[in-house]
Amino acid sequence: MAQIAVLGAGMVGVSTALALQDHGHDCVIVDRSPPGSETSHGNAGIIQAEAVEPYALPTSPLTLLRMAFGWKNAVDLDWASLPGQMPALHAYWRSSLPDALRRVIPVWRQLVSEAIPHHAALIAAAGADHLIRKDGYWEVHGTDAPLAAAVLEAERRKRLHGTDFTVVDGAALSRAEPGLRTAMAGAIHWTTPWTCRAPGDLVRAYAALFEERGGRIVAGDAATLGPSGLGWRVAGESVEHAVVALGPWSPDLLKTLGYHVPMVRKRGYHRHYDGNHGLSRPMLLADHSVVLSPMLTGLRVATAAELSAAAPRSNPRQLARGEVAARTLVDLGDPVESSPWSGTRPCLPGLLPLVCQAKRHRGLWLHFGHGHQGFTLGPATAARLARAIDGDAGAVGGLDAGIA
Repeated sequence: MAQIAVLGAGMVGVSTALALQDHGHDCVIVDRSPPGSETSHGNAGIIQAEAVEPYALPTSPLTLLRMAFGWKNAVDLDWASLPGQMPALHAYWRSSLPDALRRVIPVWRQLVSEAIPHHAALIAAAGADHLIRKDGYWEVHGTDAPLAAAVLEAERRKRLHGTDFTVVDGAALSRAEPGLRTAMAGAIHWTTPWTCRAPGDLVRAYAALFEERGGRIVAGDAATLGPSGLGWRVAGESVEHAVVALGPWSPDLLKTLGYHVPMVRKRGYHRHYDGNHGLSRPMLLADHSVVLSPMLTGLRVATAAELSAAAPRSNPRQLARGEVAARTLVDLGDPVESSPWSGTRPCLPGLLPLVCQAKRHRGLWLHFGHGHQGFTLGPATAARLARAIDGDAGAVGGLDAGIA
């Protein structure tokens, strides 16, 4: 049994600690913030079994240009800070080219296939079933042509990957969701994903399970990490191994140890509203790149990606546009919070997370860079990392690129 410190108390870090516990190790989680209070709190709450291909950049320059100027509300840019992200963005774009993407997809698809089984075991053990829905989500389109194109893409994914879905027309969607105020062209019902009514609460339920099984959670600064004898010391804890699972903050810590990890940081926003929306499941408004997710605290309106190194906006444009679109569809009500929440997705240019041992430091392990899918993939990649720490190098094959 080894003593291991996991740095980070989000979905990835807490899942890592639980997986290592299952392998008989003595673990401590170190984070300045309580479990589930940062990026893992702020997502749309979807465990995405249908996301069998990673989020790649469009390779068409025209499409990229349209997105840069607000097409479908998919991207917002802070032009002043964009040059600093360009090297990583260029590498991200190269990984999105067809040949490179074909090499990544089999690894990604396998990870996604492992996600719900690992979550299911943790949800049952943590007694968190009340937070989970198992009836998928809607991908809604307002007009016929985009819906037809989306159906063709869904059929391609089903043909290649076996991804299940159904298609409903506008009338069937209105019957299923009688709270909708506006007629839509129709929707794809992605039937296999699970969704969560409170993502932060799910992470906290996993963290409570970790403590019930004998683990410890320490409020401390991961930046105190440093070699100590044959192991590591962090926040006053001496351990044999340390796992960096700090999401978007991981490259900054690793830089102090001599590692360079390029990362594309995509900021997202959300806000809750208290109206009588009536939605039975989350709804992606594909024309506006926002997700409406029924949560315990209200209807969460969650945005796509803002590429910015500046401070979060107090009135984010993507969220404002999404709110306008949502109000045309449902009774949105008033905002629950006084200001929007903001968090950052840690996207690595190679499109895959880093799950491996550091090249130049014994006992230092890396587990971050899940991009949009940390909430989905955390338990799956955690199980693989635990196997690797126990000597199974093949458990993380293909997940060790992107660090120098």
